[in-house]
Formats: sequence, structure tokens, C-alpha cells
Amino acid sequence: MKLSIMGCYAATPRTITNPTSQVLEIRNHHFLIDCGEGTQVQLRKNKINFSKINHIFISHLHGDHCYGLIGLVSTFMMLNRQNDLHIYGPKGIKEIILLQLKLSNAWTTYGLFFHELETTESQIIFEDEKVIVTTIPLKHRVYTNGFLFSEKPKDRKLNMENILLNKVEKCYYQNLKKGKDVTLDDGTLLENKRLTFDPPTPQQYAFCSDTVYDESIIQYIQNVDFLYHESTFLDSEAHLSEKTMHCTAKQAATIAHKANVKKLILGHYSTRYFGLEGFKKEAESIFPNVMLADDGKIFEL
Repeated sequence: MKLSIMGCYAATPRTITNPTSQVLEIRNHHFLIDCGEGTQVQLRKNKINFSKINHIFISHLHGDHCYGLIGLVSTFMMLNRQNDLHIYGPKGIKEIILLQLKLSNAWTTYGLFFHELETTESQIIFEDEKVIVTTIPLKHRVYTNGFLFSEKPKDRKLNMENILLNKVEKCYYQNLKKGKDVTLDDGTLLENKRLTFDPPTPQQYAFCSDTVYDESIIQYIQNVDFLYHESTFLDSEAHLSEKTMHCTAKQAATIAHKANVKKLILGHYSTRYFGLEGFKKEAESIFPNVMLADDGKIFEL
């Protein structure tokens, strides 16, 4: 997995920071997660191929998470995009985008499909043979979801030394990759574990922004490999977190600790602060494995 941060700051865009957007590369997919204003410029700066983005996940309809979407949809059209584009987001996102397209008389030349969300229960919203994506219900000032991206188990790796030693024919290779035993023509049973190696352990990435401190999400993110969690405020402004329904760095770390995640990535910083080290320092007082998101930063997960 590879995570590229297009923007990770709260509220309005600035010349030196950008609102929330990131690209998760997982099992040959390029998933765009949130699309704040200026996202397409950041995609170009980070040399992300527009044509590889076929699925966009929008957490909620606040501007710093979705105001870049209509621009990106329009740019795809001007680039003569042919691939279908699927957008997953809160109910109302279809109306917003289609109204803008209608009033500008600029209809897409590619298939544009909306998957509107409105349930407060976790649900599967995307699945293929490699990846499954489920929602993480969050508590914010408007209807909001986080997203959990889970790899499906890969095929087992062939142990060619033992395969050749036992003279296993190629017609059995696919069954071996799927974990099946092999019975040779003479009736000899060869157990799969003798002929294959375990595949890499599937990984999970959880994206949680924006939300008030809420321990109910722990059940959905338990033991994930990487958790991106909003940390809008430092502890000195903790009184603002409940009022605005955001979190502090310490609260994000507390969630990571209680969910037993492997690593925590902080983001969605308020632009009132100078520098990010204070966020890391406060979070590490609760949870040791903390990384800081920043515009243009790439995480090899």
C-alpha cells in the first residue's frame, strides 16, 4: 500500500497548505479519499495519473473535503476521459454535482456513477477480488463517514523447489495458489503446505476525518495496520474540540491505543498553529507509533 497526501489541513486552503485529500494505492487501485479545493492541482504536483482514479470516496459535505470535486469531474471531461467514475459520499452529493454540471451545460462524456450513503451503520460500499471498502460511522456536525480499506488475502506462493522435486504438473498450479491439496495420478496426496508458502498478511488502512472523540469507532478499526485520524487541535484548545466536533492529537492517540492499531497518522490540523511537532509530541504521550501527515508526503505502508 502507498498513501500520498494531497492535503491534510482544516478549513480554508492557503498558499502553503491544502485541505483534505489523499490517494491510497492498494492492489492496483488508486482510491481518491476526499477532494478539498485544489485537489487536482495537488494531483498534478504529485504526478498522480488522473486516468487511474476510478473511485472517489467523500467523507462529508463540508467544503474542505469536497469543494474540489466538481473541478476534478470537469477536468476529467476536458481530458476526454473514457473510464467510468464512481463517487461514494453522503446523500446530496449527486444533486450538488449534477446541478453544477447542468447549469454550466457541461455533461460528462464518461460514465458518472454516484453511490449515496445515508445509513449510520457500517456497510460495505465497494468490493472486488482484491479489496473491500467499508464505512466507519463518524460523529460530526453533518452526516460523516470514515472508510476502512482492507486487502483480501493474496494467492499462496509456489514453492518451486518442492513442486519440481515432486514432479507436479503445471495444471495443478492454480489450485495450489488457492490453497488446495494435490492428488497425483498414482494416488499420492501432496499437502498444500509442502508445495506453497504463506502469502503476505493482508493489510488494512482506516481513514477517520472529521469526528468528535468517539470510542464507538474502535470496533471498526481494531488492530488495523494504519489509522489516519483527525487531530485538529492541541490540548491547549481542547475546549474547542467538543464545540466544533473535532479531536485533539491526544484524543486521536487514545483511539489508536484503545483500538490497538499498529501505526497512527495524524492530520486535519488547524491552521492556527505554527509547526506540527506539537501534535506528534502530545500524541506520543499516549501512543508511541505516531506519524505526521503533511501536504505532498508519501507513506509506503
